[in-house]
Amino acid sequence: MKVKETVRSLLDRLPDSCTLDDVLYHVYVLQSIERGRADADAGRTVSHEEVAQRLRNKWLLGAAG
Repeated sequence: MKVKETVRSLLDRLPDSCTLDDVLYHVYVLQSIERGRADADAGRTVSHEEVAQRLRNKWLLGAAG
């Protein structure tokens, strides 16, 4: 029942003039946040340092090759 409550709460917060696309976008954002929290809770995260290193490897070292 939590999903229905979340959607009802979202609809209550959106303006009466919202479109179906607005509703779908906000549901998508809420779903993405929920997935991100679940990933963090399960330890499926990457440190800032690791991300920075991966980007350096991709853009600096990858450009040389």
